[in-house]
Amino acid sequence: MAVTNDLIQQKLTAKFGEGFFHFEESYGMLTIEAPKEQNLKVLQFLYEEEELAFRFLTDLCAVNYPDLPGRELAVVYHLHNLANNLRIRFKVFTGIENPDIFTASKLFSSANWMERETYDFFGVNFVGHPNLKRILNVDEMDYFPMRKEFPLEDQTRRDKDDEMFGRG
Repeated sequence: MAVTNDLIQQKLTAKFGEGFFHFEESYGMLTIEAPKEQNLKVLQFLYEEEELAFRFLTDLCAVNYPDLPGRELAVVYHLHNLANNLRIRFKVFTGIENPDIFTASKLFSSANWMERETYDFFGVNFVGHPNLKRILNVDEMDYFPMRKEFPLEDQTRRDKDDEMFGRG
């Protein structure tokens, strides 16, 4: 039987219950949102369920939503079922005050470096990660550069003409 977005929704709902997930489909790709405390259980189910078989982690990244209090950081997993050539997106949200998410590096080896990069740029703490430390930025850096906490341009610069940028 072919794996479809409807089948994935049915399997997840049967396993975890109604109201556990938020499903959305855009451009044919299913997006699943679940509570952050359940990310490993959901990922493991998607991996081990024989009909679903999402056994390839294509990408893992984070997105900063500063206007969503308590949900400022989203960790996004892109999973691929190679046998049926089907991709899904799985999201979990967390707050900046407690950015703890369970590591997926024991389930997907490729998650190791992607989680380190996500920690380095967004400050997501992957609990249980074997070597969670900065990977691209210097160790002395005391902030996370991809968070939207800083102005986009230096307001003290004097070497630019505001008229050239449609201001003033």
